[in-house]
Amino acid sequence: MRWAAPVARLAAAALLLALILAPDAFRPVFEPLTENGAPAIYNQGSLLALTLDHLGLVAASSLIATVVAVLTGVFVTRPAGAEFLPLSRSVAHIGQTFPPVAVLALAVPAVGFGVKPTMIALVLFGLLPIFENTVAGLRRLPESTLEAASGMGMDGWRRLALIELPLALPVILAGVRISVVINIGTATIGSTVAAKGLGEVIIAGLNSSNTAFVLQGGVIVALLAILIYDALGFVEREAARRAGRA
Repeated sequence: MRWAAPVARLAAAALLLALILAPDAFRPVFEPLTENGAPAIYNQGSLLALTLDHLGLVAASSLIATVVAVLTGVFVTRPAGAEFLPLSRSVAHIGQTFPPVAVLALAVPAVGFGVKPTMIALVLFGLLPIFENTVAGLRRLPESTLEAASGMGMDGWRRLALIELPLALPVILAGVRISVVINIGTATIGSTVAAKGLGEVIIAGLNSSNTAFVLQGGVIVALLAILIYDALGFVEREAARRAGRA
């Protein structure tokens, strides 16, 4: 049954492409979900454009969260920054426990509507998994390996760049994968503050009581999350294989 997983991936990718490139083909599927002659297919914008906007928002926020979380994780695992670990951990946890909608409500008066408040909410929401995995990955390295690196004459920064980060990379990537998938779903709230994305489809359906719109947006978001989670899992496994070989 090794062929089952690749076939499922191809089927999911094909369904996603069909939904965003040829949505009218699914009209018979969604029409039973409409009432009073409401449109069955989202007609207030291009699903392809909204999907690309959604992915761009997730990619940008995930990149910022990754850079901030990894740099902070590296800093607090060095002797000079160890005392800041509790504070950094508290800030990362606040990002997860503070609802993104509340972050948007606080950010809009400061930065206005659109992408900026959504980016702030997504970055804060995506920090915790990456930060915790960075700290865990760097703390769990074998002492014998670190001692061997020091014995070879490596200073702290060379050891970090050549030994610690490559060996911790699979654990860090696991945190990135979780963060990205969380933000794929969370990014839909950006449409409440005029950020372009697939949330527009869902919100339009909720505002007009059109279940077809809600389902279209939800299915596309779900397929994106599944496929990206799977792709990042492959990257993580490849990094683990190389780290094991090293």
